[in-house]
Amino acid sequence: MDRERLCRVIEELVLCHSPSGWEAEIDDYLSSVLDGIGIQWGKDAAGNLIASIPGKDSSKTLAITAHKDEIGGIVKSFNDDGSLSIRKLGGAFPWVYGEGVVDLLGDHQVIPGILSFGSRHVSHESPQKVHQDEKPLLWTDVRVDTKLSRDSLEAAGIRPGSRMVVGKHRKKPFLMGNYIASYTLDNKASLVILLALAEEIKSPPINIHLVASSKEEVGAIGAMYYSGRARPDALIALEICPKSKEYPIASDQAPVLLSQDGYGLYDEALNRSIAAAGREIDVPVQHAVVSGFGSDASIAMKSGYTAKAACLGFPTDNTHGYEIAHLDAIEGCLRILKQYCQTCTGL
Repeated sequence: MDRERLCRVIEELVLCHSPSGWEAEIDDYLSSVLDGIGIQWGKDAAGNLIASIPGKDSSKTLAITAHKDEIGGIVKSFNDDGSLSIRKLGGAFPWVYGEGVVDLLGDHQVIPGILSFGSRHVSHESPQKVHQDEKPLLWTDVRVDTKLSRDSLEAAGIRPGSRMVVGKHRKKPFLMGNYIASYTLDNKASLVILLALAEEIKSPPINIHLVASSKEEVGAIGAMYYSGRARPDALIALEICPKSKEYPIASDQAPVLLSQDGYGLYDEALNRSIAAAGREIDVPVQHAVVSGFGSDASIAMKSGYTAKAACLGFPTDNTHGYEIAHLDAIEGCLRILKQYCQTCTGL
């Protein structure tokens, strides 16, 4: 997959709304692409899309996941003034999105609204004054204003439980030289790698499952369901890797292998094999230990659903916000996994 196509597919994926548990739009996109590739795929009861590549040894399976859901909000209730009260869906914060257009995904219609924090030109008599100087902005402090009546919203299928995401016109990726920036690179950029692997891997040594996993942002629910039934011999999660001064990530251009995250240790033997695959094609990896983070792989291994787990990611600024990543690192993840899938060393 050349860089121009890589960027185009990332944009197409980013523009597919897919808040956790409301993933039909991106499912339609992914299924169309997989049909075009001509690969065998199916959808399980948890909403995972699983592409299967038969291996020469059918007794073993390597799973590679990239989650297809994104963070956002969920409607809690209607307010007396007709606006909507919102709570987080996954690791979303209102101050990250800022005031601006959001899309409310109704059962019958998508309704745009404005994520609103209240006027600035106020005194201590107004409750939002404290957010200018003293108190962090929480979901309990904000509203979504549609300027529609409750009857109109209910007719569109807006109700408690409806999902809220950043407005589609705000999601279009922005290129900054060799960097790409947008909302929801976590984990739409990883899905591009998964689709490229579906195109390029032929006759691997063992069975390979490429899993576009569901509801990862709310507890890796899709990956838990898949791995609990398929019991893959190893599971590699494709992910972002958060950039921070506390983590020893020196280069934006090199993929990152995690040794540990907030859910536990990754498999060192599997990590060494993946790093060796990178060295074979001159794509170095960086190693990191992170906190406040979990992946399909670490959660599945901690639950005992796979014997070995790894997480390969690309360094990303502003995670769970307007994210920025280097295209070399995204391409590097693809090249490493393609090389590793030719041998599946250690499995």
